[in-house]
Amino acid sequence: MKQYTRRRILVTGGAGFLGSHLCDRLVEAGHDVVCVDNLFTGSKGNIAQLLGRPNFEFIRHDVTFPLYLEVDEIYNLACPASPIYYQHDPVQTTKTSVHGAINMLGLAKRLRARIFQASTSEVYGDPTVHPQTEDYWGNVNPIGIRSCYDEGKRCAETLFFDYHRQHKLPIKVARIFNTYGPRMHPNDGRVVSNFIMQALLGEPITIYGDGTQTRSFCYVDDMIRGFIALMETPADVTGPVNLGNPVEFTMIQLAEKVVARTGSRSKIEFRPLPSDDPRQRQPDISRARKLLGWEPKAPLDEGLAKTIEYFRGVIERHPA
Repeated sequence: MKQYTRRRILVTGGAGFLGSHLCDRLVEAGHDVVCVDNLFTGSKGNIAQLLGRPNFEFIRHDVTFPLYLEVDEIYNLACPASPIYYQHDPVQTTKTSVHGAINMLGLAKRLRARIFQASTSEVYGDPTVHPQTEDYWGNVNPIGIRSCYDEGKRCAETLFFDYHRQHKLPIKVARIFNTYGPRMHPNDGRVVSNFIMQALLGEPITIYGDGTQTRSFCYVDDMIRGFIALMETPADVTGPVNLGNPVEFTMIQLAEKVVARTGSRSKIEFRPLPSDDPRQRQPDISRARKLLGWEPKAPLDEGLAKTIEYFRGVIERHPA
């Protein structure tokens, strides 16, 4: 990562999976980083390596309440991102996306700070267009069990672009597709962590539906590189920009890779497909290639090896 002018940077959701990796990169680049997290899904363990650094500060705070700081840039990542957690308290999930966006945009407006929004491929819902481009408006159920997250993120994007149009606020909006890697929560219900934990523990690997539904998996280091590249673009580049890996895999293919990589004897079991679960997800990253010069580098096998190693360590530290 290139060195550039030292800045004071706020990362909300900074103790989470993606947020902690972003904090690592920004601290290593020499910036002063303020990490804000209410620790609902984040963990101090994810930022333990940073707590003694002179250019890192942690504040426990919920972004649904206003925050008063002096910073140069804001990365807004605060929101539970796995179905288990965001469906646990769906009203709070919507508040985190919407009220959190309002509070961070208000802060950015006061400071005239550049602000980044971690949006999601969930804004496309169960897509009828494949692969998904940023011009696609999506196929989202507004009243389903996933709507708190999907519609919360869609509303956050609306707020970002209205602040940009109305207040000339410099914004950057990234739509994140399935990302995996070390520091994922072992019980977050997402497919990569599910499959790896089940395989390592010798439990049946549960596939919902017939296993032919697809996802595209991006390794966390590639994703963080994309975040920073988008934040560094000229002011007229607002996004939204898809960030993800365009290489597509079925759930059966992923399960077979995990079983092979772990040496597990786990068998595959099929369960009913949850409500509103999308059949296909694959980003069109033409815009990211053109505007950011970005594309993912880590193949799935390489990323899985590092993620499996991490989860082996989790199991060793916390045996059942």
